Amino acid sequence: MGLQSDRWIREKAEQEGMIDPFVPHLVREENGRKIISYGLSSYGYDLRVSNQFKVFTNLYSTVIDPKGFSENEFVAIEADTCIIPPNSFALAVSVEYFRIPRDVLTLCIGKSTYARCGIIVNVTPFEPEWEGYVTLEISNTTPLPAKIYAGEGLAQVLFLRGEEECLTSYRDRSGKYMGQIGITVPRM
Repeated sequence: MGLQSDRWIREKAEQEGMIDPFVPHLVREENGRKIISYGLSSYGYDLRVSNQFKVFTNLYSTVIDPKGFSENEFVAIEADTCIIPPNSFALAVSVEYFRIPRDVLTLCIGKSTYARCGIIVNVTPFEPEWEGYVTLEISNTTPLPAKIYAGEGLAQVLFLRGEEECLTSYRDRSGKYMGQIGITVPRM
């Protein structure tokens, strides 16, 4: 299994629609203002966070239960920025839609600009033949409120290509998060 270069990512994105919309270079400035970068990098792709967020709240004193997730556990926000309370958590969704080839597994890790502020992005791997918008898990590990900027880079996707195709892909298993649109909460 090997890490794939910007050439390979560009080819798969432009010819096979692996990333849509695809930005073929790193964008660091928009309309004369500096932004947290997104787009194609040397060995990965920096995805953007959309303007849809779900911030966890303790308003109803509920317990987070992955087997019985309730809509009362968060507040939905649609905005250009999102403030995550101290020591709290939010879900968001990527701007980009991904279609992962059968011989590829991705790892998604947070960008250093956010990590250096105590904001951690946790995203599970995109398995072979998974497709959809990425639900992003964002933790504010600090004792202070943290700001997330919609439309800007949040995490980097690294593409690992296997020497051969897997026997059973995410699509073959009819994975429960296949084709997700918008922020997708835990499913059973």
